[in-house]
Amino acid sequence: MKIAVVGTGYVGLVTGTCLAETGNTVTCVDINQEKVEKMKQGQIPIYEPGLDILFHRNIEQGRLKFTTDLAEAIQEAKIIFLALPTPPGGDGSADLSFVLGAAKDIAKLITTYKVVVTKSTVPVGTADKVKAVFSANTSVEVDVVSNPEFLREGVAVEDFMKPDRVVVGTSSEKAKKLMEELYAPYVRSGNPIYFMDERSSELTKYAANSFLATKITFMNEVANLCELVGADVDQVRRGIGSDARIGKRFLFPGVGYGGSCFPKDVQALVKSAEEAQYDFSILKSVITVNETQKTVIVEKMRKYYKGDLAGKKFAMWGLAFKPETDDIREAPALYIIDELVKEGAEIVAYDPEAMENVKKLKGDVISYAHDPYEALEGADALIIVTEWPLFRTPDFDKIEASLKAKVIFDGRNLYDIQKMIDCGYYYNSIGRKVVEALATDDLAPVSEVK
Repeated sequence: MKIAVVGTGYVGLVTGTCLAETGNTVTCVDINQEKVEKMKQGQIPIYEPGLDILFHRNIEQGRLKFTTDLAEAIQEAKIIFLALPTPPGGDGSADLSFVLGAAKDIAKLITTYKVVVTKSTVPVGTADKVKAVFSANTSVEVDVVSNPEFLREGVAVEDFMKPDRVVVGTSSEKAKKLMEELYAPYVRSGNPIYFMDERSSELTKYAANSFLATKITFMNEVANLCELVGADVDQVRRGIGSDARIGKRFLFPGVGYGGSCFPKDVQALVKSAEEAQYDFSILKSVITVNETQKTVIVEKMRKYYKGDLAGKKFAMWGLAFKPETDDIREAPALYIIDELVKEGAEIVAYDPEAMENVKKLKGDVISYAHDPYEALEGADALIIVTEWPLFRTPDFDKIEASLKAKVIFDGRNLYDIQKMIDCGYYYNSIGRKVVEALATDDLAPVSEVK
């Protein structure tokens, strides 16, 4: 099948590449000429494990192409995917200008029947708006379909190739048959394709992400309470996660959620609810709690250093909002950096993939190291913000040799409490007991657990 994908951001590029992998001929179109030329030369603009192999293979075999010419991309395509940004506006609502603008451009170019699929995350009612654009600008038959993505950064290729489920919103039998044919190779193991109306499909995406964001936030609240009452959040997590009604996933506490999806999708669902005169109070609380949680580690640092962070040097491990991605959108690290720099602290950071993106955003506000241990040299403490596998089993002797003091603030609970006691570190994590150790002449007693 011939397919066009409009937009080569994270979702568009993964979608186009994975659709080509099952034998489709895919043309990806983007207005960024420089980006398109680089992709034609085999350069991938994002970091996503496993994507490079599929990307290069399908380019070499002629199934994956790139262009800036929209007319060329859609001319012979049966299905056109819209994978365009829907950034939050000032009021939290999704900005649909890119989606609706592309629909208008496509409407003026098509001469034969097309299925136009909104792959972007969009609020309820967007399919109706896209249909209205086509009705106003062409007499050619068009079916508009909602097909939300459920890709997790870091495992997006696997998620696309072996989806838990595929959700398709359409009221057209003709479009349904085409979408069923398109996705058949991806659900051979029996995972379902759920066909539903367009509005239910659109809401499914927002509801899924908002529920997961709520689950994370609830666990962060539990972690904060654990610290006050002397409980251990890891034990609580295991205790409730074994309940099949709750499940084990998304129960790990930390410094809040970030990324391109959860923050904007929760905000957008709140806004959609307001437009329907409904007060979605639980999600408003999720937003408030998450904003506070992003800098909870800074509060721990202020307390430890008695309110004086000026002149302190900190090593930061992790900048991306999660491991296995270079995405820094709404990353907690950015909020922590802002708070620490504002108080006069110096930061030397290391991240396996996200440093270039932070450099573009923050410039020389912080320094960057070539490896994790270089970041530690002469630092007063280590801050862990992203749970990259690389950080899970470090050389604690090298950490001790490089730091001025054996002090770790861990926003992802990477290390065993007893290990930290045995090594003599001051170790402050999330929702667990604080391990106290002598760090300087005027701070904390030696090797006890508070």
